[in-house]
Amino acid sequence: MTSANPKKPAAPANSAALLAPEKAVEQAPKTFKARFTTTKGDFVIEVHRDWSPRGADRFYNLVKTGYLNDTAFFRAVDGFMVQFGINGDPKVNAKWREARIQDDASTGQSNTPGMVTYAMGGPNSRTTQLFINYGDNSRLDSMGFTPFGKVVQGMDVVKSLYTGYGDAPPHGMGPDQFRIQAEGSAYLKKDFPKLDWIKSVHLEG
Repeated sequence: MTSANPKKPAAPANSAALLAPEKAVEQAPKTFKARFTTTKGDFVIEVHRDWSPRGADRFYNLVKTGYLNDTAFFRAVDGFMVQFGINGDPKVNAKWREARIQDDASTGQSNTPGMVTYAMGGPNSRTTQLFINYGDNSRLDSMGFTPFGKVVQGMDVVKSLYTGYGDAPPHGMGPDQFRIQAEGSAYLKKDFPKLDWIKSVHLEG
């Protein structure tokens, strides 16, 4: 018997849009869900565009282009957060690394457990890196870290992702983000074999 609500297939990872971020600018729906299939199981993120319009639009396009397929949870720190969003192909990273989006004004959402936010290195520097809050990180709210969604299913899966490497050096033994950008998945699979991975992401509903 076929399912009454079959899963939509993930976007192909070889989509031409992966190498053309300037074309991946479709506006997201007001709300939508994205299902992540990972090495530990599935979880679902629900996105609210009114929380962070530019952030929601970028995430929507990352999912549609297949950017997040076969990528690692490369930074996972107990009690803090788990980070992902660097593609496994250095050629793709070279295109998206400079594809910054402007900040979104806070709409009152906070970086509490399960909320999803962009990592950034200063004002207007968001690109593709995302994190899910493990703990109450509301101190980040005033620093421009504006949540755009939340985990609504499978937070137990998110909490089970491998955290043994800890933070990036010098605070932990995790991967170097510059090397991930430059060397891609090969670096992670060789030097950090215990990391968990996103197998695929697809839009639901």
